[in-house]
Amino acid sequence: MKEKGLIQVYTGDGKGKSTAAVGQAVRAAGHGFKIGFVSFFKDPEVFGYGEYESLQKLGVKTFIFARKHPHFYKELNLDEVREECLNGVELIKELFQDQSWDMLVLDEINITVRDGFLKEGEVLSLLDAKPEKLELILTGRGATEKVLEKADLVSEIKVVKHPYEQGIESREGIEY
Repeated sequence: MKEKGLIQVYTGDGKGKSTAAVGQAVRAAGHGFKIGFVSFFKDPEVFGYGEYESLQKLGVKTFIFARKHPHFYKELNLDEVREECLNGVELIKELFQDQSWDMLVLDEINITVRDGFLKEGEVLSLLDAKPEKLELILTGRGATEKVLEKADLVSEIKVVKHPYEQGIESREGIEY
């Protein structure tokens, strides 16, 4: 097992941030690590997201909060979305109390801050409270400068070319 867990951030406007985190989780699962995957603004019941089923088969525990984003669902109550995001933060704090976790992925948590559902300080306090041996991975566009400063590894994924530009829609098994 590792001595010290690091903080990794995958951000930028390109495709592949969550996919990179899933890859890290798969690799860690292959080494027998105990992994949690905490997602925001993903709804497998609507979009399928095959990675959740695959991760669960590998023993990764998955948790999903604020499944719908107001950008796509205009009728959502913004206070309720914030409350759901705060529920995610509370779960993460609970998971931190259990020293048996080796890795936690906080998928799209950067979006929660970018779009004002969590405050930057709420996420920074999570980073400060991270158990020493826990590997923590944050994904999503718009990671703040302070989050980037706290991270040990930062990958910015940028769009060079994307099939959407050619009118190609999201494809099952590829984009979701």
